[in-house]
Amino acid sequence: GIKFDSKKEARFYKDLKLQMAAGEIKEFELQPKFILLEKDKDRLTGRGIKYIADFKITYSDGSVEVVDVKGYKTQVYKLKKKLLLAKYPDINFREV
Repeated sequence: GIKFDSKKEARFYKDLKLQMAAGEIKEFELQPKFILLEKDKDRLTGRGIKYIADFKITYSDGSVEVVDVKGYKTQVYKLKKKLLLAKYPDINFREV
């Protein structure tokens, strides 16, 4: 009942389920959101900017990884990724 943007992302999800059943993963979240620029109510165009990753994985050892499954990297994606890594420098980020 979950819709994915690609078959590759659906396969990654299935792999996560198997890793969770094997005890390698404690939990994972679909489409976690990260605020890149807060909303500005004083401006007409102050909608803010957010980055939505594909997965946030918490491993059994407590480490956390943010994963984006990409087939094609758009210019918007590249820009938002740069902003994400600048705002959250300690994030463990991986592209698949």
